[in-house]
Amino acid sequence: MRLFAAVLPPDEVCRELGSVVDELRGLSGADGLRWTGRPGWHFTLAFYGEVDDALVPELSARLERAAHRTAPFPLAVRGGGQFGHGRALWAGAEGDLATLRLLAERAEAAARKAGVPMGEHRRYKAHLTVARSREARDVRPWLDALAGFTGRTWTVDELVLVRSNLPASGVPGEQPRYEAVGRWALGGAG
Repeated sequence: MRLFAAVLPPDEVCRELGSVVDELRGLSGADGLRWTGRPGWHFTLAFYGEVDDALVPELSARLERAAHRTAPFPLAVRGGGQFGHGRALWAGAEGDLATLRLLAERAEAAARKAGVPMGEHRRYKAHLTVARSREARDVRPWLDALAGFTGRTWTVDELVLVRSNLPASGVPGEQPRYEAVGRWALGGAG
């Protein structure tokens, strides 16, 4: 299974961000970007890639422990940025970023301890990808439009293990489908 750990924004947060993204899609040149779908919006904590089915129970148990050791915390979608010279355009976050980073570190450590090959460690950068490009491009107009956006604050209260089902149809623009395969309350609540 192709898996990652994530924080999923609530529907109302996605609707707010969606209004801004709809405006971004109306800017000149927006048709040269591949826009992500709202059902797939998430803050990735740790990307695991293809995980052997035999490792999933241990990974899940360790993610559950990581969630229980992390208290719920406030988060909001705010501003934006880019990776790879415009290859990825993303919305950022504000709130308790230290706890978000801690949860990301715990999600990565859970995978390593469960035997999931993780590659090199990278410093965590909270981001929610809204568009991608196959080549480098100037995304300043979209960054400028995202700069002033701040969504409502919500309480992150769960860690989610997500399965990514990549498009198989070959239809241009088809989005991956995401499904939650595990959810654990933060702080042991719920």
